[in-house]
Amino acid sequence: MAHKHLRLEREAPSTERHPRRHPGVHPPADPRAHGTALAGRLSQARQRATEEDVGGFDDRTLLKIRLRAGDKNVPTFNAIPGVEIVSQEDESIVLAFATDEGLSEFESRLTTLARDGTVTRKELLYVIEDFDHWTPDDRTGAALLEQGLPATLTFVLDVELWPQERQDKRQAMLDDVRQPSLVMVRVRCNRSQSEQILRHRDVRTVDLPPRLGVTVQLLHTDINQFPLIDPPSDDAPAIGVLDSGLTRGHPLLGAAVGDAQGYLTPHRRADDTTPHWHGTFVSGLALYGDVQSHIQQGQFVPQLRLFSGKVFEDGGQDQTEFVEKAVEEAVHDLHAQYGCRVFNLSYGDLNKVYDGRHVRGLAYTLDRLTRELGILFVVPTGNLSPSQLPADTRTHYPDYMLEDDARLLDPATSLNALTVGGLSQNEATRNAQRYPFTIEDHVLARTGQPFPLTRSGPSINGAIKPDLVAPAGNIARRRTGGGTDHTGLGVVSLNGGFVSGTAFKEDIGTSYAAPQVAHKAARLLAEIPDASPNLLRALIGVHARWPQPSETLLNSGNRTEARDKLLRLVGYGCVDDAALYRSLDHSVTLLAEERIDNDRHHFFELPLPDCFWAGCRRTREVAVALAYSPVVRTTRLDYRRTKLWFHLVTAESLEVVTQAYRRNREKGMGERNTSRWLCNDIRKNGTLQVSRWSFKQTLNNNHKVFIVVTRQDNSWSDGRDEDESYALAVVLNDREEGSAQLYVQVRAALQARVQLRARARV
Repeated sequence: MAHKHLRLEREAPSTERHPRRHPGVHPPADPRAHGTALAGRLSQARQRATEEDVGGFDDRTLLKIRLRAGDKNVPTFNAIPGVEIVSQEDESIVLAFATDEGLSEFESRLTTLARDGTVTRKELLYVIEDFDHWTPDDRTGAALLEQGLPATLTFVLDVELWPQERQDKRQAMLDDVRQPSLVMVRVRCNRSQSEQILRHRDVRTVDLPPRLGVTVQLLHTDINQFPLIDPPSDDAPAIGVLDSGLTRGHPLLGAAVGDAQGYLTPHRRADDTTPHWHGTFVSGLALYGDVQSHIQQGQFVPQLRLFSGKVFEDGGQDQTEFVEKAVEEAVHDLHAQYGCRVFNLSYGDLNKVYDGRHVRGLAYTLDRLTRELGILFVVPTGNLSPSQLPADTRTHYPDYMLEDDARLLDPATSLNALTVGGLSQNEATRNAQRYPFTIEDHVLARTGQPFPLTRSGPSINGAIKPDLVAPAGNIARRRTGGGTDHTGLGVVSLNGGFVSGTAFKEDIGTSYAAPQVAHKAARLLAEIPDASPNLLRALIGVHARWPQPSETLLNSGNRTEARDKLLRLVGYGCVDDAALYRSLDHSVTLLAEERIDNDRHHFFELPLPDCFWAGCRRTREVAVALAYSPVVRTTRLDYRRTKLWFHLVTAESLEVVTQAYRRNREKGMGERNTSRWLCNDIRKNGTLQVSRWSFKQTLNNNHKVFIVVTRQDNSWSDGRDEDESYALAVVLNDREEGSAQLYVQVRAALQARVQLRARARV
């Protein structure tokens, strides 16, 4: 059942944090025992490979070598005669082909190490933790793992082989792709043959062919089949789209458009006869969110009022005005006339790639307007050009998106805006749909992985950017003729040129990820009409999750590096709107908006009822997001005048917590780091800060859980600053307790507090 989110009241006012170090990896304490153990593991791995694997094109054995945690550099195993490194799957897994002579040399060195405690090139053996072989589980791709083998008598599989010099004697196949570091075959087989393939020594991965894609039929859907759309109610939230204008006459837009104005010289209405394809496309996503799902459901019902401001020309045309000036005029106008409080600006300046220093003009403009007017901007990270893709894109995906020339475009560095990166959604190009038994194209990303043209953060001083990700399409490398293709891989929205074409269109880009998030933010205003932009950001951030395919892709074995890559490419993740707009029985959202003085702490005690802790070991979760919109200054590298952050702490009482912060203003009592997602050092550089904590069992000594919010102004502050506004959003989750009535009990606990405070005032 869905319920209104609950309000959390502050307990009392007054500071800060702790560093964290990661231990290094030590060599084996007993080299002889290490050699003995490894010799046994090598013998077992060799035997299993002989008994379980289907042989390859030669008689070498494929070894999986697991390295000790923390050893980042791949040892030069090729120094051992007969051993050839074929792949490093992550920082801890190395695959090597070994001849009988190479295996014997390995065994000889391990025997010497076990006997003498030392051996020639002993460092090669010290870094090895284990030997194994590449199993069918290792070869099973993500889609095959999730969906299993098709139920039909025969079916098609995509098989990737280990790159080898010998590429003759290939068996009959439907199609193949051969590149320097990529060998793929598409085969038709039955279940028995698939089991053989999964055990074949030369097979790297086996997966199902792409199946997701935008079909021609979808884009050619007859718009007359949909009921005429009714205008949204007069009190529906307003959303402003600052773009290239829009085609107001589109049947799925017209009734929802409140006004469309131009803010370029000469001023003119922005709904003229020109087909504003970019602005119309973005407007469709801002109004409806997921246009494709509405097509499939056969109904469009606008829940927002749409307002358009033309602030740049379509198609990258030159314009004499500064975009900053047009944006400022449009925002002031649409905010004053129509009450627009959420604005989507799908714009990126290719001439302003963030250099890691000052925040540039348009980003600063958005940061300033956010604070001055109390509005929310949603912007994209910007896109890489397909010409920037490396020649061997698949090998370098996604690392090329972390290079300096792939950093954010202005205004994506804006701290007070929501910056949205791209996520891939579809995997089958139009050619792949047309010819399902051939490999016409090779998609660069799987569903849920970073969009191959998205740009990466962070913003100034390491602030996490993008904040979020949303679907932006995908890219495929053409098999023949070179170049890229995205037909069938794009996001679907409304076609500004529908009069001479179809009602719907597909395209790719982070420009189309941003309005999907803006749509969610504006819809929140229907549930919480008085929500500030800080609260909207906090709510959206606290309901975001890293997409599992992105986590799997970027899990390099080193948790710190994997985390940093994820934060740079997907930020806090993709918004899960299951409990975004309203709380559920087992997922309760608490809201707070406050103002805080400089050098103060605010304290909040979380209302965690007995049912949250009762019962067997299971995962309970507390997620917290803090958002604020400080004064900024472009001449300062620190940029923010005011710094806020939060700690989650556990203690037996509020008095213990307040006393700890009163005694030690700088350190407080230290944040709980058990089962914590992101520590304060990582999240505190931005103005949207999110983390989560998991609890497997009741806290010791019946401790309670508190959130402490701290303010500390920058050194360039004039010392006369007003109270700083901020918002907190907290989500209490007890998903594993199927009969949980968490919402009812949390509400009762909050009501009891209100009554207690009322009695105390009497």
